[in-house]
Amino acid sequence: MSAASCLRSEDQFLCSICLDVFTDPVSTPCGHNFCKNCINEHRNRNDQYLCPLCKEVFNTRPKLHINTLFSEMVSQFRQEAQQKASSSSSEQQAAKPGEVPCDVCTGTKLKALKSCLVCLTSYCETHLEPHMTKSGLKRHQLIDPVENLEDRMCMKHDKPLELFCKTDQTCVCMLCSVLDHKTHEFVPLKEEYEGKKAELGKTEAEIQEMIQKRRLKIQEIKHSVDLSKEAADRKKAEGVQVFTALKGSVERSLNELIETIEEKQRTTEKQAEDFIKELEQEISELKKRSSEVEKLSHSEDHLHLLQNFPSLKAAPPTKDWTEVSVRPPPYEGTVMKAVAQLEETLSKQMKKLLAEDELKKVQHYAVDVTLDPDTAHPKLILSDDGKQVNYGDVKKNLPDNPKRFTRYCIVLGKQSLSSGRFYFEVQVKEKTKWNLGVARESIDRKGDTTLCPQYGYWTIWLRNGNEYSANSGPPVRLSLKSPPQKVGVFVDYEEGLVSFYDVDATALIYSFTGCSFTEKLYPYFCPCNNDGGINSAPLIICPVSQTV
Repeated sequence: MSAASCLRSEDQFLCSICLDVFTDPVSTPCGHNFCKNCINEHRNRNDQYLCPLCKEVFNTRPKLHINTLFSEMVSQFRQEAQQKASSSSSEQQAAKPGEVPCDVCTGTKLKALKSCLVCLTSYCETHLEPHMTKSGLKRHQLIDPVENLEDRMCMKHDKPLELFCKTDQTCVCMLCSVLDHKTHEFVPLKEEYEGKKAELGKTEAEIQEMIQKRRLKIQEIKHSVDLSKEAADRKKAEGVQVFTALKGSVERSLNELIETIEEKQRTTEKQAEDFIKELEQEISELKKRSSEVEKLSHSEDHLHLLQNFPSLKAAPPTKDWTEVSVRPPPYEGTVMKAVAQLEETLSKQMKKLLAEDELKKVQHYAVDVTLDPDTAHPKLILSDDGKQVNYGDVKKNLPDNPKRFTRYCIVLGKQSLSSGRFYFEVQVKEKTKWNLGVARESIDRKGDTTLCPQYGYWTIWLRNGNEYSANSGPPVRLSLKSPPQKVGVFVDYEEGLVSFYDVDATALIYSFTGCSFTEKLYPYFCPCNNDGGINSAPLIICPVSQTV
């Protein structure tokens, strides 16, 4: 192994007395090396001659020998250390604004690598080396570089701030703990640091959670904006469609108005043309007679004049035109009538469009309703999927539980509502009788009852194939343009609203308003009896699809 390779262990080149690199190293008879001055001073301070390391005692003053090989190795180590320091200094960067500079550097201040809490000095990599190599300095506490290290000293006692006073919540030195804060509770800075660090970790976690919540809120807001944009685009498209339809109605009404006026004008012109044609024909006849009369009046033939006089004396037969006239057609009220008709048309269209929009909104609250067999009257027949019910002539032998209807052929849905909104649709096609709506949980299921809100029912029904009523007590007769094939039922619990819709016609049938709900509401179905087969079709709960 070469001498150069042996120089990599720095501790072997440190004097155990001064803890620095050897200067003029000499060897004692026991084989230990020391700086020449260090060992001489040590011998001068002691009465005995002993080795500072192994404590071997010499009877006479030992003769010191210069270790030539070791001296060369120390010299080489010094040179390499200086080159390394020089190279390290060139690689290090000067401290930038905001960075802690080295307190030892002269000239250009290099960026500090560590700060020493004992020396109260910040060191660059080069000047930090003694703290990394000298055993005495190795015990010093190094931290990441900080400015104003003097702030870490007690201003009163000029001692390091090593303790934390929990009573006053401040950092103090050892003297403070026995003088100014002697009755207070203290902990080492490190212990308080760990506690506060844990609190900061918790605070950081809470902050991160708050950040995450706000990021989620941002996503929620952005999603709301996206939904709003989609709704805006949809509404714009609907608006264009609506106003295009209204514009078409206005244009058709205008064209009809113009056509009506022009038709009247054409009739007037035709009448005038007929009169003129007839008058011109009479004029032609009169001109012909005038020519004959004039010719006869100039005749010298006495006999000829007298023979033809009787036939030419009187004017040819003509019409009496005294009372005949062409009057302009009566246009008064034509425009007003057209505008009134247009207004009626637009009003109907607007009502239809508003009903469509309302139905679309309530359909968003659709729930998947299924029939509850535990509530079904024994004569009712339910489908396996719980979506259809019709009346059966045979009464089934079923357990009479408290939920079952035994007086009327009624069945309730399994789903209930005690807050919010819900909506469902039922096909009533080909039926001549039915009842639909909602009922509260506490209704009488065994005896006679009246279908009205007072007794917990909010329903409409069909009787005799074309008689519709809202059972509001007394019933309200409903006038429908056409029999609904599918009925939608909507409930807003907090608003106290129950509404019924003709789904295919997108029209409101009836609404119970101002209701006061205090308990659960259930979907209510009554297919009524078969009436000899003409009312055998079932009530069918349908999946809800958005009305176009």
